[in-house]
Amino acid sequence: MDQRNLKQQLETLRCEHRDLDSAIAALFTQPNADELQIARLKKRKLRLRDEIAMIEDQLIPDIIA
Repeated sequence: MDQRNLKQQLETLRCEHRDLDSAIAALFTQPNADELQIARLKKRKLRLRDEIAMIEDQLIPDIIA
């Protein structure tokens, strides 16, 4: 993938990560929150964080000191 595609994908993943954060926060405010759904959203959020880190590593070149 070229730099432009990686940056675009990174922004998409960051947006989805923020959306999941908002969804999880909204579920916590409900009195009868579905714990299974919250757990699934948190797991998805962690996978997104890993994908974001992987793309960021590809965008930032390694500098050998």
